[in-house]
Amino acid sequence: MNKRTFAVFLIALTGMTSCNFDPSKTIHGVYAEEQVIDTSGSTIATRFLPPEGYVRTAQDSSSFGFYLRNLPLKKHGSAVHLYNGNLKGNQGAHVAVIDMSVGKRDLQQCADAVMRLRGEYLFQNKRYSDIHFRFVSGFNCAYSKWQEGNRVVLNGNSVFWQKSAAPDKSYSSFLKYMETVFNYASTLSLEKELRSVELKDVEIGDVLIRGGSPGHAVIVVDMVEKVDGEKRVLLAQSYMPAQEIQVLMNPMNSKISPWYDLDEQLKIYTAEYTFEKFQLKRFAK
Repeated sequence: MNKRTFAVFLIALTGMTSCNFDPSKTIHGVYAEEQVIDTSGSTIATRFLPPEGYVRTAQDSSSFGFYLRNLPLKKHGSAVHLYNGNLKGNQGAHVAVIDMSVGKRDLQQCADAVMRLRGEYLFQNKRYSDIHFRFVSGFNCAYSKWQEGNRVVLNGNSVFWQKSAAPDKSYSSFLKYMETVFNYASTLSLEKELRSVELKDVEIGDVLIRGGSPGHAVIVVDMVEKVDGEKRVLLAQSYMPAQEIQVLMNPMNSKISPWYDLDEQLKIYTAEYTFEKFQLKRFAK
């Protein structure tokens, strides 16, 4: 029995013998024909095997793509929790939960989760000057200013920095900075920061986003490719209320779920939202 066959067998066995929630069995109650989940895997790269005929695209170890592909995952079968510890109402949209804090406030929602992942990547790579996000007002909230002890002050329609704390480069201070961003940024502001890309040119780290109140955003966290260039991707999201970041199942194609084929799609139907083909965006390098 090869590794892929064994993985399918193990998933099926788990579903039949366990009373715990099993997100890999949420596609109309039937396992996908090309289901490629290694339940022992502890990261995106080790949990999700490439479908037959596909290989993972090469990623430099310092790249955003490499960071996302190697995000840690909670144990297979984990449910999604909200910021307050309660269970998310819809437990059928995901196949894995990313092992990252969501905070204690209803802040880290969809666009916030995308910014959190981007900020975490830059922080871990000590690219502090590259950490900056715009508020809906247009104010550029630069982490380098925050590190120096400056804090955001709102006075009517004015937003400005004011020195009110000691310089602090700690991770706990970084998380407080991100909470400030979550308070004043949204899908509207993030959408304006990103540049448009075509679906055929999709890369890990790209974002499907629709600005609005509410809008939504999901991020590409892994990608595989055939020799002829055909690509499939994994998508992740947070949602409302603020909740743990989750890797999504594919509700429209159980044969390839949780992978998505975005090429030449007029609309992208994710587990809880629908995007237009022109809504794929990308961060500056």
